[in-house]
Amino acid sequence: MDKFLVSPAAQNARVQIEMPNGEKLDVSVIQLLESRMIGDRDTHILNLKGVKLSGTWKMPKIIGKL
Repeated sequence: MDKFLVSPAAQNARVQIEMPNGEKLDVSVIQLLESRMIGDRDTHILNLKGVKLSGTWKMPKIIGKL
């Protein structure tokens, strides 16, 4: 994770979520939520909200992983 924080390429990169069906969504909101369930071991939830870009823009082909 540390390499993402210092890399200029990562700092300017688009953030996406890939769904199980292969659809890619752009992350629009990241929320840290607190759970109030008594006795629940998960006291916090990291919630990522994604949006599908509509219109004529098309995702470019991925040429490699860095």
